[in-house]
Amino acid sequence: MAKYLDPKADLTFKKVFGEHPNLVASLLNSLLPLPAGEEIAEIEYMSSERVPRTSIGKNSIVDVFCKTKDGRKFIVEMQMCWTADFKDMALFNSAKVYVDQLEHAEDFSQLRPVYSLNLVDAIFEKDVSEFIHHYKVVHEKYTNKLIEGFHIVFVELPKFKPQSIAERKMAVLWLRFLTEINKTTEQVPAEFLESSEIRQAVKLVEESAYTREQLMGYDLFWDAVRVAKTLASAPERSYKAGLNAGRNAGLKEGKLETARKMKADGLPVETIAKYAGLAAEEIEKL
Repeated sequence: MAKYLDPKADLTFKKVFGEHPNLVASLLNSLLPLPAGEEIAEIEYMSSERVPRTSIGKNSIVDVFCKTKDGRKFIVEMQMCWTADFKDMALFNSAKVYVDQLEHAEDFSQLRPVYSLNLVDAIFEKDVSEFIHHYKVVHEKYTNKLIEGFHIVFVELPKFKPQSIAERKMAVLWLRFLTEINKTTEQVPAEFLESSEIRQAVKLVEESAYTREQLMGYDLFWDAVRVAKTLASAPERSYKAGLNAGRNAGLKEGKLETARKMKADGLPVETIAKYAGLAAEEIEKL
């Protein structure tokens, strides 16, 4: 029987959506407010290093940065934790990508829209029932009048229920894939296998597709997420004060524990250093 990894993890999310253009195009087409007739047909990956990262580190990574042939840019992020500055971060990232489109000699008419899709494994809009939130630049009074340029979408995964958007089949399937597939999955729902894209994505998160080193890195990722979520659940006043110290201490302990396991399995120090993010001297002391 096949075993599966959670597609929300850094390792698996990038495997599915950062290496297979047809899958990220399907995800974007299903969840973004793209105008009729302007759905994505082909997509090209770009380096995500141009997009700044936040202080929370690997739990808030710009996973995918891509564009279409007509120049539209797309940022896709999987956010495991939520803090108050994530909306600002999404706007900042989008603005930077938008501005970077222009060289000094080019005309402003060449600017193309930037879409930011942020999948969040947390509830941050507690006073509304909707789980998909679309932000754009609109006229204060006439909301049908807008400035094309920024479309920022946040999806609160814990709020998702299939019946809430039942008419959007692919959106339902992708959100079910992200929220239902994990290490406890024993049998993949039949409807997942009826879609070629979802079937391909499920195959990509089979545990057997990853090396032992990658699986250890996968466990380290979840250790870091647990620490970050613990900090995020603290009162806001103590959260910001203790963020750096607590995060660093927790992440370091998680790295050391993973390194101990890797060393016990006889892996080379160089390999452990690469996947655990520790200095060789620290590993040799374990």
